[in-house]
Amino acid sequence: MGERERISRRRLLQLGAASPLLLNLAASERTLAAQPVRPPNVIYIMADDLGYADLSCYGRREYRTPNIDSLAAEGLKMTQGYSNSPVCSATRFALISGRYQYRLPGGLNEPIAGEAAAVDGFPGDHPSLPSLFRRLGYQTALVGKWHLGNMPKFSPLKSGYDRFFGIPDGGADYFTHESTEAKVKGQSSLMEGEKLISREGYLTDLLGRRAVDDIEEFSASGRPFFMSLHFNAPHWPWEKPDASGREVAATIKNLRHYDGGDQATYAAMVQNLDLNVGKVLRALERAGVADNTIVVFTSDNGGERFSDNWPFSGMKNELLEGGMRVPVLVKWPNRIAAGSVSEQVIISMDWLPTLLAAAGGQPDPAYPSDGENLLPVLLGTAQEHPRKLFWKYHRRDQNAVRDGKWKYLKIDGNEFLFDVVADPRERGNLKQVQPQVFAQLKADFAKWNAGMLPYTDKHFSYELKGGDRLAE
Repeated sequence: MGERERISRRRLLQLGAASPLLLNLAASERTLAAQPVRPPNVIYIMADDLGYADLSCYGRREYRTPNIDSLAAEGLKMTQGYSNSPVCSATRFALISGRYQYRLPGGLNEPIAGEAAAVDGFPGDHPSLPSLFRRLGYQTALVGKWHLGNMPKFSPLKSGYDRFFGIPDGGADYFTHESTEAKVKGQSSLMEGEKLISREGYLTDLLGRRAVDDIEEFSASGRPFFMSLHFNAPHWPWEKPDASGREVAATIKNLRHYDGGDQATYAAMVQNLDLNVGKVLRALERAGVADNTIVVFTSDNGGERFSDNWPFSGMKNELLEGGMRVPVLVKWPNRIAAGSVSEQVIISMDWLPTLLAAAGGQPDPAYPSDGENLLPVLLGTAQEHPRKLFWKYHRRDQNAVRDGKWKYLKIDGNEFLFDVVADPRERGNLKQVQPQVFAQLKADFAKWNAGMLPYTDKHFSYELKGGDRLAE
């Protein structure tokens, strides 16, 4: 972490207090420290089903993502980022609550859809990432995908967001904006607040444009803001952002995500996502707030059929590394050194305590976070350290524990022990070589799981009815 070391008064004195230049720097530092610190703005950008290596800064070779890559060049790139689940809505429950999603009934639906979305959405009285920011005086907005229960009973406006523009369900056609769950055939699912609206345009572009408008308005007010910018790209349906995309949309509308699409279409979707992230970054510059804005970029889970999850095996819906390892980039020019790289293990639920700490806040003590405040690590003022994290996923009877370099995995009745640092592709099963480690992690999972809500028959019945499949 030497490259991330920042100059401190003690370090200045060690370098030589007799130097006039160093004394002036130390005096300047004291003056700045005495001045009131303006809380940072926060933009949390989350892609949908983006693979670990789908960005050129993480290794994608077929296309470039220069705007998103700039977050790595000008900020921090993390190499051990995890999602709380290998599917979208469960991760969103963890992100917004700062807790394991298995503490909430809706978080056990993988993903939430159909009857479950009507009864098990995110409860409006539960403290949330946006509501806790609003308590600190922040303006709050969700632009993009909600997917935490049916509107209006379960609404972003009831969970701490001042405004919402986007789609309520798991996905939507990029041109017609019809929900992939198709509650009403032929009708746009795009919403402003809690009302359905109609807009012309490619959905990723509409979300990027609204984010820019909100940034301009929020910045002009002089108050800090928190924005969740949750793109649905590159989630299916596979539709390009051009005239040929309309033709593709017409041919795959009834195919869901089991058919259709190709690598070129997927590349165009990711590049359009990158283009809109660039628009957001330039809006921050124009508003004069870029230096004191934290921008996080990540994904809700691992990639799907056209994604690149290298070097990991597995994909969305699996607790193999490819299903839950995600890119994580963080830029905060005022505090995070440019070009930093961190191997710190971080997971979706960590963002609530971490981002609140940056704003001078903390989780609600009545709902303690299962995540960890990793702000000191991001700033380079604390050492990276091992974590112990848990996952379960009812499809294929999957369980997992990550403890330091070790990972316990159960899938389809088979059990494994991997050293995911030395063996990130999870090829060498070490349960016979390290039986004590294997037994300990398995016991740790059982103890942890006893404190979580159990799966019930209804979670399986929802899937059998097809609701989950429509929302994937």
